[in-house]
Amino acid sequence: MFDGFETRVVAGEGAEIFCRIKGSGPPLLLLHGYPQTGAMWAGLAARLAEEFQVVVPDLRGYGQSSAPESKGGEAYAKRVMAADMVAVMKALGHERFALSGHDRGGRVAYRLAFDHPDVVERVALLDIVPTVEMWERMGAAEALSSYHWQFLAQPNPMPERLIGADPVFYLDHTLASWTANQSMAPFASEALAEYRRSFSRLPAVHGACEDYRAGATIDRRHDEEDRDAGRRIECPVLVLWGSKGTPASHGDVLDIWRRYASDVSGEEIEGGHFLVEEAPEETLAALKRFFAR
Repeated sequence: MFDGFETRVVAGEGAEIFCRIKGSGPPLLLLHGYPQTGAMWAGLAARLAEEFQVVVPDLRGYGQSSAPESKGGEAYAKRVMAADMVAVMKALGHERFALSGHDRGGRVAYRLAFDHPDVVERVALLDIVPTVEMWERMGAAEALSSYHWQFLAQPNPMPERLIGADPVFYLDHTLASWTANQSMAPFASEALAEYRRSFSRLPAVHGACEDYRAGATIDRRHDEEDRDAGRRIECPVLVLWGSKGTPASHGDVLDIWRRYASDVSGEEIEGGHFLVEEAPEETLAALKRFFAR
């Protein structure tokens, strides 16, 4: 996994960020989602590194990055996590870069594009709609299918204690239940082993819960503030979503994103939530077309 990649730990904004790096082309930052690590990109990163300098970090609280203590999500707001990524890329010599984010990484990516428009050339968002839209569109069916949004946002230590009792069971159940076929088959054994190691660390369980506490409060407020002020992401945005993922149940995904960004394109890909692992060829082709422009 990640053969030929350099590994570095780079200072973020209050967290130490573990990164895998390869390539010599234009910089491309790849952000993972919950409950994974940068290992989710292993199958695509080497191929993208043929054309780009690829940087694959673990977000704060995940994988081999540090997991700062936090209360009420304050250290895991996407604004803070985005600032980590700007600091990391600057330390690596990149003042401007393209990026792609899946799931929580997608939320970091679009917040970065809102807060730091001068550094983002293009952004690809995988299987998400804006955080505020998730909360506002969450009827009974969506609340049942996205139960983790409410569960993980409960006050510490309730979700931490329950997940910590059997973290590998919780991880495996979550991964399988979000695929199109309710299966662990899409996940490479090395990547899955890394997810399990990471998720078995109690600080990582706390970090992930704080990530979702921020989503229920701080991140939602930041989205509302941008929407109410009429602020939009001005760089080109690519949106990809799974035919059996959550965004597909919310209506016209591109129309939703066009309320938040000026230049939006994208497509539905056959599969569930984990596009990079369930539909790697289709996802890679879409990303390469977009970032090559």
